[in-house]
Order: sequence, then C-alpha cells, then structure tokens
Amino acid sequence: MEMRGRSVEDIFHDFKGRRAGVIKALTTDVEDFFSQCDPDKENLCLYGLPDERWEVNLPVEEVPPELPEPVLGLNFARDGMQEKDWLSLVAVHSDTWLLGLAFYFGARFGFDRAERKRLFNMINELPTIFEVVSGTSKKQVKEKSSVSNNSGSKSKSGSKRAPETQGRQSKALQSKDEDEGLEELEDAEHGEAFCGACGENNDGANEFWICCDICEKWFHGKCVKITPARAEHIKQYKCPSCSNKRAR
Repeated sequence: MEMRGRSVEDIFHDFKGRRAGVIKALTTDVEDFFSQCDPDKENLCLYGLPDERWEVNLPVEEVPPELPEPVLGLNFARDGMQEKDWLSLVAVHSDTWLLGLAFYFGARFGFDRAERKRLFNMINELPTIFEVVSGTSKKQVKEKSSVSNNSGSKSKSGSKRAPETQGRQSKALQSKDEDEGLEELEDAEHGEAFCGACGENNDGANEFWICCDICEKWFHGKCVKITPARAEHIKQYKCPSCSNKRAR
C-alpha cells in the first residue's frame, strides 16, 4: 500500500465507501447477507470495500494482519438471536471496525492532532451504521426538526407514496423545483432524513425519495430502484429489507 500522498479526504473517502458497502449488506442486500452467514461454516467476517461493495469471507491468515480485521464469527450468532437484534449487533461491530481502520490509516500516514480531529469530525457528521440499521438516525432527525424549521424539498401524506398527484400530499421526498405549495408541507419533520440504504441525506436539489410503509425509513429512489413514475402505481411501498423478512 502506498504510504505517501494520502490526505484526510482520501481516508474519509475510503471510510465512506466501506461504510456504504456494509450498509447495503445490512439493508438492501440483507437477504443475500443472511444466507451467506451460515452458522455451519467457519469464522466469517463482513468486509466493507472501498468501492461500496461488501463481502462475507474468512479472515486473512496473515498474523498480524496488514489491516485491522472485522469481528470474527458473526455467523455463529445468526440463528441464536432475533434477526433485528443480530443485524444491530453486526452494525455496532462494523462501526467499531471502520472507525478503527480509519484511525489506523491516520497513524500510518502520520496525521497530526489537527488532522485526526478533522477526520473524526468528518466521520461524525454521518450517522453510524447502527443508527441507519436500527432507525435511530430517523428519530434523531425528528427530534432536531422539532426545534428547527428546514425549508427542504420533502413532502408527506397518509398514503406514503410518491410523487404528489392531483393535489394530494405525498410521503415521497421531492426536489426543491416542485410547486411552491410543497414547501408548506411537513418539511421540518423530514428535512434532514437519512437514506436507509446508503445512509446519506439529500445530496441534490433533484433527489427523489420514497418512504417504506412498514418500517417508515426513507430511501433515495435510486438506491431502491424506484422511479417517480413507478411510485405513482405503488399503493403500499415495502423497502427491500421489509420485503425480504420472513419467519426464521
């Protein structure tokens, strides 16, 4: 691994990519992740990769490893816990691994106190994987929005589907270029919602969002492969995680 020319931004970019991969494993790809974590197999680890992919694999054989390793044996607890609790446990350990990995790089690349602090502050602006998986980040947004009025681009209705049609409010998140009437909807409540798939908030003015009617998490349309046109015909939207839930 090249040891020179790595900045705080480089390490943060690596962190975000790995984090996005782990979030995919625990949300949109949860069915595949669950099946790969066979308790009859040896110690398995969940790896988030810099290119936003994930993989379940055996730990490296090198001792000590070149990089900090994720928690071992996550597959052994799969069938001994409620699925929600197991995923939350994996999320907590993944947060610990990613934070440790980021500061390992900081030490290797000689970051000083100011650079370490800046790296932490950048990381701390994002919700943790546990907060995304458990829905805690959404609760925090609601609490924050109760004391701050955000002029965002989101709207809501009892039907919880997107986008707005024939004057009805929509619970799918819309762009700032929509009719001015949308600004009077419940923007404050969802002004800083985080996507349940990628963990990011609203990245652009034209971003399309949709809310799951089951878990009430918000998602970028592109993350769950739902377009505004398709949302028009959805009476009750279920996110991939809720759609994949079955009796274990």
